[in-house]
Amino acid sequence: MTPPPPLTALQDLPRQLHSAGFAVLTAQALARRCGVDASALQRLQSWWGDLPPDPHLRDGGRYRRRRHGSFVAPTGGAVTQAPHRAHWQPVEYNALHGGFERWFEPLDPGMAADAGFVGLLQGLAGVATDLRPGVGRWFVEAHPFRIDCTDGIGRPTPEGAHRDGVDLVAVVLVARHRIRGGETRVFDARSPQGMRFTLAEPWSVLLLDDERVIHETTPIQPVDAADPGWRDTLVITYRQGGFQGPTT
Repeated sequence: MTPPPPLTALQDLPRQLHSAGFAVLTAQALARRCGVDASALQRLQSWWGDLPPDPHLRDGGRYRRRRHGSFVAPTGGAVTQAPHRAHWQPVEYNALHGGFERWFEPLDPGMAADAGFVGLLQGLAGVATDLRPGVGRWFVEAHPFRIDCTDGIGRPTPEGAHRDGVDLVAVVLVARHRIRGGETRVFDARSPQGMRFTLAEPWSVLLLDDERVIHETTPIQPVDAADPGWRDTLVITYRQGGFQGPTT
């Protein structure tokens, strides 16, 4: 049986990220760190019912739905939304889907302006600054995902164990519905050391120092083939120096 995630107390978060390269916060701890009510996060879940299919899956699958939004978060300042842009990763970080521009439908304006969502972006920008002191501005990308079992199996990370080419990655579990699998695996990028666990609490979050660890999530399958399930997540990345692009 997959072990539960190793939880980090909020006061220990900076030390845990610096020492281990990753940390897991409960939903309550995430809400406190971001200065939002837990109910405000829970209300965001409704936006996952209207995610369009990912048109760029190179394995021929139909299991992923998503949107994409970009933001700029000055250290100590307010988050602002950036013009809609393509998502791009180098092949060194994503051998399956890297090296070309991937255009996704933008975030719903209501979600992008929601106080709970903006508070989440702002609070996690503070975590990024704790991890990389001295950075004056963060370039943020937000990806709401739904991985479903339409074809019997869904792959949260079809590219396998990977890094994202950013500074901080936040993987927020939004919901699990009638699935098995979806085990999180985190490995030290410089050694075979790693951990495996399953995120189960809605709005708990896995935080990753992307320079130090690689990560993946195992495929999901439905508990009942007659009622295909899904796994909803919100992945938010923070990068210094600019958004990733063909010239960065």
